[in-house]
Amino acid sequence: MEIYENENDQVDAIKRFFAENGKALAVGVILGVGALVGWRYWTSHQTESAQSSSATYERVVSALKADKPETLASAEKFAAENKNTYGALASLELAQQFVDRNELEKAAAQLQQGLAATSDENLKGMINIRLARIQVQLKQQDVALKTLDSVKGEGWAAIVADLRGEALLSKGDKQGARTAWESGVKNNASPALSEMMQMKINNLSI
Repeated sequence: MEIYENENDQVDAIKRFFAENGKALAVGVILGVGALVGWRYWTSHQTESAQSSSATYERVVSALKADKPETLASAEKFAAENKNTYGALASLELAQQFVDRNELEKAAAQLQQGLAATSDENLKGMINIRLARIQVQLKQQDVALKTLDSVKGEGWAAIVADLRGEALLSKGDKQGARTAWESGVKNNASPALSEMMQMKINNLSI
């Protein structure tokens, strides 16, 4: 550490330091301030963007629920353009619209789009379960089983077991279906779901 004999030496040292490093310090300060301003702008932009997406999503869903045919295209546009949770939720709503119209392929496509739009594991679980249900209806049992394999979280375990049983039974695998449903009954299923799976197990014996 440098030792100074008096204040003048200290002042001279400070002057030399700024003469030698002034430009770097100025750049550092500018970059630091720039980064702070940039960060604040980005967070503000993110908040405004989320609020805008939320408001638009509410309008889109309300229009869909009002069953206005002309809003279907605008809802699809919103879902395609918003690669976030609101886009994924819009895809879920659209998928239900297509299921109601018995357009299962379009419903599956919307759900696939929703999966790509979100990183939320709970939302992905819900989308995958609905997708697997549609895939079973489309007689795509093996695809449905793979979809169910990607569902994470104990909260979905019983529902996954029920759908897995349906997919396996559709393939003619009665023993596999029984095993899946028995697992679901033991997996803290809701009383209604547990009773339904037990009925399916009993029907296998008939």
